[in-house]
Amino acid sequence: MNTILSLKPGAIWRHFYGLTQIPRPSGYCSAVAGHIENFGRELSLEVLRDGIGNVCIRKPATAGYEGSPTVILQAHLDMVPQADDPDFDFTQKPVEAIIDGQWVRAAGTTLGADNGIGVAAIMAVLEASDLRHGPIEGLFTVDEETGMYGAEAIESGFINGKIMLNLDSELDGELYIGCAGGENISATISYSEESYVATKREEDVKMTISLSGLKGGHSGVDIHLGRANANKLLARFLREAEKTVSMRLISLAGGNMRNAIPREASATVIVCGEKACRDIEILAEEYKATLIKEFEDIEDPEKLSIDTKREKPEEILRFIPFAVKEKLINVLNSCPNGVINMFSEKIPDTVETSVNMSIVNTSDNRAEVKFLARSSSKSKKKAICSSIESAFDNAGADVYFDGNYPGWDPDYNSSVLGTMKKVFEKQRGYSPAVKVMHAGLECGIILAKIPGLDTVSFGPTIKHPHSPAEKVEIESVGKFWEFLTAVLENI
Repeated sequence: MNTILSLKPGAIWRHFYGLTQIPRPSGYCSAVAGHIENFGRELSLEVLRDGIGNVCIRKPATAGYEGSPTVILQAHLDMVPQADDPDFDFTQKPVEAIIDGQWVRAAGTTLGADNGIGVAAIMAVLEASDLRHGPIEGLFTVDEETGMYGAEAIESGFINGKIMLNLDSELDGELYIGCAGGENISATISYSEESYVATKREEDVKMTISLSGLKGGHSGVDIHLGRANANKLLARFLREAEKTVSMRLISLAGGNMRNAIPREASATVIVCGEKACRDIEILAEEYKATLIKEFEDIEDPEKLSIDTKREKPEEILRFIPFAVKEKLINVLNSCPNGVINMFSEKIPDTVETSVNMSIVNTSDNRAEVKFLARSSSKSKKKAICSSIESAFDNAGADVYFDGNYPGWDPDYNSSVLGTMKKVFEKQRGYSPAVKVMHAGLECGIILAKIPGLDTVSFGPTIKHPHSPAEKVEIESVGKFWEFLTAVLENI
């Protein structure tokens, strides 16, 4: 028996274990959506599945609660695929969940507690025969992590509730009534690779410079922690190294998810002669020492690594033209990244605007750079997008925007919020924190489609989602369940 199956509340952990056994990275939700659909049908409940894969399961009210309003319980099915082993295939392999003291984490990968615990809690509510509640609609959306595509596709009539409880927040004791909006920015520099006959100079060496071992994390939840961005750090190194060593750039790559702070990046270059190689190696050693000092309280110095590897080049190499290389490195080095500004005193200790330089990749005669901008202010989100666009315009890039999703404006007079605060205070003896989240939630998108939904988001304590350090606090899952079921009874 897997050890997490011994944890309480048993129903949540049983369903969560089942989810860990189904590969479900964003873009591969068919199997998990089918699992949820079959689950609902086995309970003889009404099940709907739309064209994109969202599933809605409707459960009638329990006796005496027929007149209560219908409550939508909402969570997303997909997870962010991040692993210590770059060859780990999230589309084929299950996640191994293990108990680590007071936490559950995965063995070298993201756990998928974001948002698997929320999904499991809804399943537990739907199957329970000992709870008291009004009509329930369990709404399971797909592909939230890559663009909230499931929420975007919801059509009128798919859900009918007037209250929505989003179960995708990640700190016990906090109730969220708003979140930032976001937008994807993609910049492409096109070029024609140049050919180079390496055998003309026997002293030429192919070198790969790899920066790895960073913590990464969720680009909304963890952005305020000041964690290092591998793409930015490598661009900075390359720019400084070029002041000492002439190099041809063959390739540059880093990051793989828009909403994950990139943990790794690498560049492959050609340099000439032993001295140039040694200069690169010395610069890398010095740069590592600099970064360890700069991030000593943020990153793990034992894991942070800048490795260099020498190889004999192929007979004929193709490399990025010098002018393009210079523009690319300069624009990566100059573009904003991280927290742009915080909220005022009205909402203390909360990020208002940020940007994550999430993916860099050179291949097929083009360099592509991807960002995710977030802000609770429409004008400030537009401003940061414009700033990045201007930088890439100067580099001769094509820039386009997509995946724009609205923020969720807070309603401090929410009726369901008032009910939840009373339930929380009765259970805990103190008041919950009411906050606005910098990370994106599907609430804003769903509310734009179905205006008037009275909505609050909450969940157990999950640390470092979108990274292999992701973990969920066991005790908080029990508290989350007790609170959720009490709220349903009191609505």
